[in-house]
Amino acid sequence: MRRAGRLVHEVLRRVEEHVRPGVTTAELNAAAEEMIRQAGAEALFRGQRNDRARFPFPAALCTSVNEQVVHGIPGDRALAEGDVVSVDCGVRLGGYCGDAATTVPVGSVGEPVRRLLRVTQEALGIAIARVRPKLWWSEIAAEMQAHVESAGFSVVRDFVGHGIGRGMHEEPKIPNYVDPRERRLDFLLTEGMTLAIEPMVNMGSPEVVYEDSTGWPVVTKDRQYAAHFEHTIAVTSRGADVLTDGR
Repeated sequence: MRRAGRLVHEVLRRVEEHVRPGVTTAELNAAAEEMIRQAGAEALFRGQRNDRARFPFPAALCTSVNEQVVHGIPGDRALAEGDVVSVDCGVRLGGYCGDAATTVPVGSVGEPVRRLLRVTQEALGIAIARVRPKLWWSEIAAEMQAHVESAGFSVVRDFVGHGIGRGMHEEPKIPNYVDPRERRLDFLLTEGMTLAIEPMVNMGSPEVVYEDSTGWPVVTKDRQYAAHFEHTIAVTSRGADVLTDGR
């Protein structure tokens, strides 16, 4: 899984280098496609379906701009100064998967947007720092949620992280919040688990909707900006081992 995670890291770094005003999300995807092909890996997102989708996901990357939270389809949209773009990449290499995401500012962005990105990345950092065997996930999720909400932002409820291994989406589901009505989503961290932890944070309301009838891009209901960061980690006796940090 570390080999797959290393490739994901390299793809995200290369794509991040391409982010600038005037570049299209299709161009970002093309750079990723070439790297994944050269590595002999499989792009995990291509061909994925969901209950709302009119067609399978068509690309290697999810490129979600501004109010798009997740599942943005690369296309002819040109990035503009002041945008942010969430870039999510997943691959299978040697039979194992890696999945990670980052949100990148396009040129100069305002301080509220910089705070949004910083706080979301910090929420992921809290999870990585706290993961250890025999801890209930809800204890970590509560800290993530408190950090986000104390900054004046909100945690997306409709989409969560997931287990990962030979398949991209495995059990358990990994919420970034705590809801007493959803105790069934809680689980005890166990050594050997491999998890894709991915806080999704909105500048305004936590509510999201589908952008259009394709059933793919998910956007904030109030159309305010969103941010998304993700790492694949392994639970070890010493804590979290980040598999998508490039080592």
